[in-house]
Amino acid sequence: MSFRRVAVVQAGPVPFNNSRTLDKTLSLVSDAAAQGAELMVFPEAFLTGYPKGLDFGARVGMRSPEGRQVFRRYFENAIDIPGPETEALASAAARHGVYLVIGAIEREIGTLYCTALFFGPDGHLLGKHRKLMPTAMERLIWGFGDGSTLPVFDTPLGKIGAVICWENYMPLLRAAMYAKGIQIYCAPTVDDRDTWIPTMQHIALEGRCFVLSACQFIRRGDYPTDYAAVQGDAPETVLIRGGSVIVSPLGRILAGPNYQGECIHIADIDLGEITEGKYDLDVAGHYARPDVFQLHVNERPAPAVSFGVDDVDEPASEAEASA
Repeated sequence: MSFRRVAVVQAGPVPFNNSRTLDKTLSLVSDAAAQGAELMVFPEAFLTGYPKGLDFGARVGMRSPEGRQVFRRYFENAIDIPGPETEALASAAARHGVYLVIGAIEREIGTLYCTALFFGPDGHLLGKHRKLMPTAMERLIWGFGDGSTLPVFDTPLGKIGAVICWENYMPLLRAAMYAKGIQIYCAPTVDDRDTWIPTMQHIALEGRCFVLSACQFIRRGDYPTDYAAVQGDAPETVLIRGGSVIVSPLGRILAGPNYQGECIHIADIDLGEITEGKYDLDVAGHYARPDVFQLHVNERPAPAVSFGVDDVDEPASEAEASA
């Protein structure tokens, strides 16, 4: 058996403070690498924060000036991809020789996206996945990803991909990832409910893959003093309580959950267990019924505006017209 060591990092960022969050991230990467991790997964929206409890001044048919200012603050602390933050993370991955998957709030033009970034031990940004479906009021502050960012990377550690938070409740998205042969299924999240753990076990069993779910742990006191969250201002109030886990292809919990504070969960995984699991269940193979059910996945980019002759039907030449 060939074991590989993986980690999920349960921690909170420094919300609305990009530089301090990056410093903390690099320190946590170093800590996980010192424990032998070859792959580490960070939570959803780690760079630079999940604004739990904020309403951004929105009511049906109304937006307040104060809410616009809060969004501006959030936008200004998001990151560009590529940008200085991705360069620093890529350098850290190269320095420690690790794969890194981390949630980030990405800005493009005037829109924010909840994104998962993938870095390789060669010091390159391998790619990204933009969350396809923000949940509930997340749609107020985040845009929608499209099918062009659904990567699964074939690496020496296995085939690595990511599905963010409640995207994991989209059966067709899971089916697409299984069909791509995902082996290390990363699930960055901020869902800290008791129901999240059985969801991760279900996905591991359904996909016969290792599931690495990293959730934030953060208290009210970690946010700015003027953070107007509905949970109140008591510094010790836990806004996101963790619950990160690593699950085997047969649904066995290998590490976690922890609801007490920040931590790094470590597990040694054997990809051979995936083969053992697919012996009796391969939902994209021998356990599928394509004669009854089929899924079409559109992986083309869907920009609002396209430029260039490739997007325009050119008039036929005279020879073609007379043929």
